[in-house]
Amino acid sequence: MAVPDVSVIVGAYEAMPYLVRCLESVESQSMAHRIEIVAIDDGSTDGTGEYLEEFAARTTIPTRVVRQANSGGPSGPRNVGLGLARGRYVFFLDADDYFADEALERMVTMADRAGTDVVLGKVEGVNRGAPKSMWGRTAERVDIYDSQVIFTLSAQKLFRREMIERIGLRFDEGLKTGEDALFTMEAYVRGNGVSVVAGYTCYYLVGRDDGKQVTKSGSYTLRFDSATAMMGLIEELVPAGPKRDRLMVRPFTVGLLQQFSHGILKQSEMVQEHKMALAAPLMERYWTPEVAKRIKVAERLRLDCVALGRFDLLRETLEFIKAGTKPEVVRRGRARTAYLAYPHFGDKRSGLRDASFEVTVPDWVGKPGEERIEPLAAVRVRRSIARRLVRRLRSRAQGATVPRASAAVPK
Repeated sequence: MAVPDVSVIVGAYEAMPYLVRCLESVESQSMAHRIEIVAIDDGSTDGTGEYLEEFAARTTIPTRVVRQANSGGPSGPRNVGLGLARGRYVFFLDADDYFADEALERMVTMADRAGTDVVLGKVEGVNRGAPKSMWGRTAERVDIYDSQVIFTLSAQKLFRREMIERIGLRFDEGLKTGEDALFTMEAYVRGNGVSVVAGYTCYYLVGRDDGKQVTKSGSYTLRFDSATAMMGLIEELVPAGPKRDRLMVRPFTVGLLQQFSHGILKQSEMVQEHKMALAAPLMERYWTPEVAKRIKVAERLRLDCVALGRFDLLRETLEFIKAGTKPEVVRRGRARTAYLAYPHFGDKRSGLRDASFEVTVPDWVGKPGEERIEPLAAVRVRRSIARRLVRRLRSRAQGATVPRASAAVPK
């Protein structure tokens, strides 16, 4: 049999009735004759395994079903699927979710044209949120160090299988959450480029209404395990410098920061202290001024409080934000550098530095869209561009008013 273009790997656990629409969406693919399905039932008791076998018996798409004892997470089934896949590309389709009809064809076409190893197809949420910042435009090749793609590290992407086998990429079965983020980040960094299909919704991310969403389960300690693993991976793969700093923004803002949001104020003192203790070695090793300046003030300030080991300062900051209080915009120095005066701004005894409050990336006072504050660097760039434009216009105007020398007329 010819090598399929795509092996669709479906890891399924207690997936009924969502699995029905999931598999229907694979059959509806415009390139259904060029794909195979590798489905792994991870010890389900709700009829998932039986439905997979029934589907395999009647579909025209080559389908292999593996039924195994529960492995405790999605990594095991995905790794089993990778071991059986034969396609040029693989796509990890969650059994809760579904494709749009042209999803795989559009992504394969993009990968073949661009020669990239990873393709992101636009995702929309159904009964849940979905990442949005990376879908601004379709791009054959993006720079991961200057792009929003690092904020979508789920496994639901098209991966070139040759790349996966060449670098020996597999899901970490020791992690119970965030394992797909490590897999995808390594593919981003070590693979031959990333493409984005933004003009067509390829994938529908479904929020289950039965409370069995994997991403909603697990204790907070597992989130710290995931953040620790991600920071370690970035340190291993990327030399110290601006590129590493940029990637480190992701585990600090998507992962660690969530553990120090408003919800922590309702948790027990024991949990609060435990979270601070778990964060301490990460902050000491990876939280640098270069990473911090890439983050908005309210988020950076919370992480600075954690880095100082000062839960009292964190509490005041969270209460200030929760109350909806707008920080005063303070401008200092000849350059009129902007600072946001959250609690303890200018209070040297707190241990917080003025740098904690400085606007270093575009930020907002109040709700997003209410009052935008530009960092000094952006203001300088804009002024520089404006000055160059004025000089150019003046030069053109002066050139237009100076009479040209008359051409010599032959006698």
